[in-house]
Amino acid sequence: MDFQTTIVLLTWAAIALLAFVVAGLVRRVHLLAGGGRPADPGPAVGAPAPHFARLAPDPAAERTLLLFLDADCGACPRVLAELRAIRAERGRPLPVAALYAGRAPREPAEDVAVHAEEASLFEEYRIPAVPFAVLVDRSGRVRAARPVGSPEALRELLAETGEGRATVPGRSS
Repeated sequence: MDFQTTIVLLTWAAIALLAFVVAGLVRRVHLLAGGGRPADPGPAVGAPAPHFARLAPDPAAERTLLLFLDADCGACPRVLAELRAIRAERGRPLPVAALYAGRAPREPAEDVAVHAEEASLFEEYRIPAVPFAVLVDRSGRVRAARPVGSPEALRELLAETGEGRATVPGRSS
């Protein structure tokens, strides 16, 4: 085999490898955008929420939102801002615990229980990407779990579960 044939074969091999990588990335983006779901993302609805007693900011609350975040996540601050707006609309508080696998951001989170260095919880809850929301009832059972990569996705999740109803006239959930 001469030099030119070798180069052509190596080029085709590199193109094939690149095609597999691009196909995997496209599939991942599609899954995270809601076009499908990876196998069993997050905890199953109805399952016990691991370590919920330790995480719940108000154990007497009817429901609690666990938000899995990352300090370097670009969408996470927007989702937190939307959460604050939703909570202001509701007229009654929705307890929230923000969980970070590593360090938490330096800015204080108003009336949000912050748990940093919780990488093991990300594994136990099977969190595929951040931001990810898990709504847990008073008994510690998961009521909803899904990625919330945008403020709209968080609003949809809470509206579907009856937690995001607006109480301010003129604003819809």
